[in-house]
Amino acid sequence: MAIRLYKSYTPGTRNRTVSTFSEITSSISEKSLTSHNHSPKGHNNRGVITCRHKGGGHKKRYREIDFQRKIRDIPAIVKDIHYDPNRNARIALVYYKTGVKKYILHPRSLQVGSTIIAGENVPIELGNSLPLGNIPLGTALHNIELTPGKGGQIVRAAGTSAQLIAKEGNYATLKLPSGEVRMIRKQCYATIGQVGNIDFNNITIGKAGRNRWLGIKPTVRGVAMNPVDHPHGGGEGRSPIGRIYPCTPWGKHALGVKTRKSKKYSNAYIIRARK
Repeated sequence: MAIRLYKSYTPGTRNRTVSTFSEITSSISEKSLTSHNHSPKGHNNRGVITCRHKGGGHKKRYREIDFQRKIRDIPAIVKDIHYDPNRNARIALVYYKTGVKKYILHPRSLQVGSTIIAGENVPIELGNSLPLGNIPLGTALHNIELTPGKGGQIVRAAGTSAQLIAKEGNYATLKLPSGEVRMIRKQCYATIGQVGNIDFNNITIGKAGRNRWLGIKPTVRGVAMNPVDHPHGGGEGRSPIGRIYPCTPWGKHALGVKTRKSKKYSNAYIIRARK
């Protein structure tokens, strides 16, 4: 992936960067794998806002991604690489020899026409999916299962990869992109390679309207509100927050507080916590 720069013709193009989409080979999604996607825009089933700053944005249709790679020991050919509006990674359309079509996350450097396969004893090649117990140490992985058969749940964002660093007993030890080192059962499947679109983090939005296209609404500072609306609100002119520590709108600590449950079930599998 490459990044396209703009000249400062307008304030909106100053410092603005976009993807060149050079890796995209088709702009038409596979109809059989595309479905309607209702967006609740941060509201729950009662219409109450439970996640602020969401709403608007361009209408999107959902692309069904094969995170499980259930079709085993049957080769598939990469037909096209598509843009997915629901994630920052690209997706690859693959055709199995049985005639089945599936979308998968596009690994970096996987080309159209390449052959991929999933199974227990498949080659250690880019895009192939196999159990952690059959993968050599030091391999870069993505789309990793946490529960056997459930499908990949972690390491799915653009440019991410985990490293297999040890295997002992029934568990494999992985170093995740966050820096966390944790154990996962050897029966869990993972895909070889790094997720593509690695320059996504280098894109500069450039203007507020572009965030509105993405369904992100403006965030108002607490100090600009009234006392009834936020703990930081009130005061004359440009006043400080008036608290010992920054607060959320509900009076809780806003910075530097760990929110992970102290008795979470997966704590037993974590060797070193994320940074």
